[in-house]
Amino acid sequence: MGPLNTALYLSTILIWGSTWLAITYQLGEVDPLVSVIYRMALGAALLFIWCRFKNIPLLLSMHNHRYMLAQGGLLFGLNYWTIYWSEVYLPSGIVAVIFSLLVFFNIINGRLFLNYPITLPTLFGGVIGLAGIGMLFYPELASFSSADGALLGFALAFTSVAIASLGNIVATRNGNTGISVWAINAWSMLYGTLVLTLIALVTGAEFSYGSTLEYSLSLVYLSVFGTILAFGAYLKLLINIGPNRAGYSSLVIPFVAIILSTLFENYQWTWLAAGGFALVALGNYLILTRR
Repeated sequence: MGPLNTALYLSTILIWGSTWLAITYQLGEVDPLVSVIYRMALGAALLFIWCRFKNIPLLLSMHNHRYMLAQGGLLFGLNYWTIYWSEVYLPSGIVAVIFSLLVFFNIINGRLFLNYPITLPTLFGGVIGLAGIGMLFYPELASFSSADGALLGFALAFTSVAIASLGNIVATRNGNTGISVWAINAWSMLYGTLVLTLIALVTGAEFSYGSTLEYSLSLVYLSVFGTILAFGAYLKLLINIGPNRAGYSSLVIPFVAIILSTLFENYQWTWLAAGGFALVALGNYLILTRR
């Protein structure tokens, strides 16, 4: 990758690696669904202001608006709702490790929707990664009870990966239209906000707001850095190098997230967990280095 793509890649890794921990400050007092709505609404508002300030065209055809709705509903809506929800039950670093399987999902969906070939190393790497997840979660699964919700957290995180991968495919399509990345994300975040607001109204979610300073600070950080800047960089990567290679950032992000989880959430390592984490990294590495 060239210097620009390398800078975009590193920015995505460092910012998203820290957002897993920042999300934990959004949990507890406010419904996770409502917190995501606040995050996306603030991000969309700031992006529309930025586009107006920079004279970036915002008018799109109805055909393109349908794809912006799809990207927003998947990538900025359902994806983040399930992520926030999973972190209610699991440490942020573990959720990030599960999300590293995005590489595997992107390759599968790339084959289904973009006709990219699937190689034997790809399948082998995916199997190793799934085995690593099993090792990582063995203590929770072995002692699972309905009270701790570990299995529910795993299911939510896994669902989030599948949704995010579909969003990646749509975002790649949108990026290849030549529309500004800022305009794409502005409309997509707006649509994501509307989709989640509709879900909140149907499910009767309470629109409250966190009373702590940490809640407000983390909301601003997640909106500006974790959403506007990181997604801007990531969408540019999708355009420049494609969803398969851009998805490789999820291989490194868990290393940042798990270190922060260890420092701030008192995550306790075991040899089994360390081995599982290594297998997840190895599986994704095999996908990363495939021909």
